[in-house]
Amino acid sequence: MATPHISADSDAFADTILLPGDPLRAKWIATNFLDDAVEVTAVRGMLGYTGTFKGKPVSVMGTGMGVPSISIYASELIDVYGVEKLIRVGSCGSIQPYITVNDVIIAIGACTDSGVNRARFEGNDFAATADFGLARSVVEAAEAQGRNVHVGNVMTSDLFYGPTNIPLADMAAPLARMGVLAVEMEVAGLYGVAHERGAKALGVCTVSDDLLTGADLTAEERQETLSAMIEITLGAVA
Repeated sequence: MATPHISADSDAFADTILLPGDPLRAKWIATNFLDDAVEVTAVRGMLGYTGTFKGKPVSVMGTGMGVPSISIYASELIDVYGVEKLIRVGSCGSIQPYITVNDVIIAIGACTDSGVNRARFEGNDFAATADFGLARSVVEAAEAQGRNVHVGNVMTSDLFYGPTNIPLADMAAPLARMGVLAVEMEVAGLYGVAHERGAKALGVCTVSDDLLTGADLTAEERQETLSAMIEITLGAVA
């Protein structure tokens, strides 16, 4: 069976899938966390794998960057391959002074400057929210392991590089004032697709950059933080 962007057998994917942006990160997750992982798709280099975690089938697949890209893959995974639980695992930049690099953010909701959810919702504002059951499971698993976890809204932005004439602090200030925890680029799109199609979705992000102070993680620190977050998430949702 094939879609315009995925070529895999009809039963190639598990009902639970992790969705990092980077396809090579999907390969890394499959290699290091899943047993008997098999590559099931590689169209346009967007690698996807299915294996098991503690005996339970789990898939992982890259989505690329931004709302349009993750929306395409999530739609096809749900509509054609029957995936029921989709968890974005990625990184974000914090905009609150009490959140630091290495922290974990559970996106219970996602604000956005993208227009895709308004298009789905007949021009109205749509509250893009996570599945509560998935969110609760990951929060409890993270807290049980002593991880510093924050639950709240993120901002899904269409722009990685904002307007050059506006200082970053000025762009972040109204978001922070409204309690937004961090900025990333995919969650609102994933949540819109999941709600529209009756699936469950969650965004779990590690803080790789502090947009207020400029602090960031080294490549080694990012890998360590990501490893801990992946293991917690798999243990909670698989």
